[in-house]
Amino acid sequence: MFRTVGDRPSLWESLLPAEVLRLPEVLARVDALLDDPVFFAPFAPYFHPVIGRPSTPVECYLRLMFLKFRYRLGFESLCAEVSDSISWRRFCRIPLDGTVPHPTTLMKLTTRCGSAAVDGLNEALLAKAAGQKLLRVSRLRADTTVVPANVSYPTDSGLLARAIRQIAATGRRVQAAGGATRTRVRDRSRAAGRRAHAIAAKLRSRAAQARDQKLAVVARMTGELAGLAGRAAKDAGRLLASARRALRQAAAKAAALAAAGLKDAAAGRRRGRLRRAVNDLAGLLEVTRKVAAQARQRLAGEMPSGASRRVSLHDEDARPIAKGRLGKPVEFGYKAQVTDNDDGVILDHAVEQGNPADGPQLAPAVERVIKRTGRKPATITADRSYGEQSIEDDLRGLGVRHVVIPRKGKPGKARQATERRRAFRRAVKWRTGSEGRISTLKRQYGWDRTRLDGTEGARTWAGHGVLAHNLVKISALAA
Repeated sequence: MFRTVGDRPSLWESLLPAEVLRLPEVLARVDALLDDPVFFAPFAPYFHPVIGRPSTPVECYLRLMFLKFRYRLGFESLCAEVSDSISWRRFCRIPLDGTVPHPTTLMKLTTRCGSAAVDGLNEALLAKAAGQKLLRVSRLRADTTVVPANVSYPTDSGLLARAIRQIAATGRRVQAAGGATRTRVRDRSRAAGRRAHAIAAKLRSRAAQARDQKLAVVARMTGELAGLAGRAAKDAGRLLASARRALRQAAAKAAALAAAGLKDAAAGRRRGRLRRAVNDLAGLLEVTRKVAAQARQRLAGEMPSGASRRVSLHDEDARPIAKGRLGKPVEFGYKAQVTDNDDGVILDHAVEQGNPADGPQLAPAVERVIKRTGRKPATITADRSYGEQSIEDDLRGLGVRHVVIPRKGKPGKARQATERRRAFRRAVKWRTGSEGRISTLKRQYGWDRTRLDGTEGARTWAGHGVLAHNLVKISALAA
């Protein structure tokens, strides 16, 4: 059942001293901004208005998520801090004698509503700010960055070793749930661990050994890991077939009991555990075969395509992205574009899978900003990766008068004269502030790593970060 507001404070809570009830300045401004029913609408499609258990009040969930992303807290630490703080309880509209939502409740709400609800919140916030004439769009700047996935640095050997260990663990889960109990599966985790450690030791070795010899040893060990993974997947395939037969038999037995008017709750729970374990094992075997195939492809001297290369066992959408950074030449995650204005308010953001070109993303972002604010920006600036004549033509077609984007390659004399003008150089210098905006998102609002898997999860995570950032900015402008 959909709930928008929670329980009101009790009578004795109003007797507390005013110093205790007063919110910090930033939280007071954000609280006033969020106290608008327009922020409830994006969540309404995900709940029935009258049927079901009462949901966590939306006003409470919104404020909890703001605190999480503003102060970089995990779900567990967020609930613990709110439970222990009077001011944070009041900000989240939780009475002093009330119960703070459980961390798993917040996790489920976040994944259930997904990026569509977060996008709706960001649209509502920007529409509210535009209605109050708080958004300046005379100058806009855009830049792209990488939102890293929640993965460690992927290597073929590391992925194969982890896949072998997970196959063994998931197989034990299947048998513990009552599936394929008589099917014997060999655990190859120790053999995979020995080879992975041998690769690490060889790479750390300081012996006067030629680089080619080290790479030959690494390639040999990786090939052995690929063979181990293939054999482990083959054994687990037999286990999976037996477990599926057991699952069908359990379902048939449950149907017979239901026809007789009987019900076995314990058997239903065991069947649910078995079904989840079977589904996990089936997905893991598919990923393992793909990782083994791309490892063999690399050993054959052919680099797998970055658009389809698997870099994680659990995040199927994460991709390698080369942005040319000195410290991190290749990052693994999702590509994001940020468009902000003079006040630092993020007027548009987008998260895409893989590494799409920067240029084609700019005109759609400006078009969305025009639709949100009802005004056309006078100046658009971006870095050289957007510097194409077609991009400039698209922006001028949208009504942008000044497009300040350095061109790719070596410009001609006429273009050099244009780029050396004082106004052009001043706008280019202002554009460098977008690097600081992205740095702020990464350091203070969770863009340094998404904790949700998949493109949908990355968009949800990044959207919550942008919402918290814009709440701080817009509430300060409205004060």
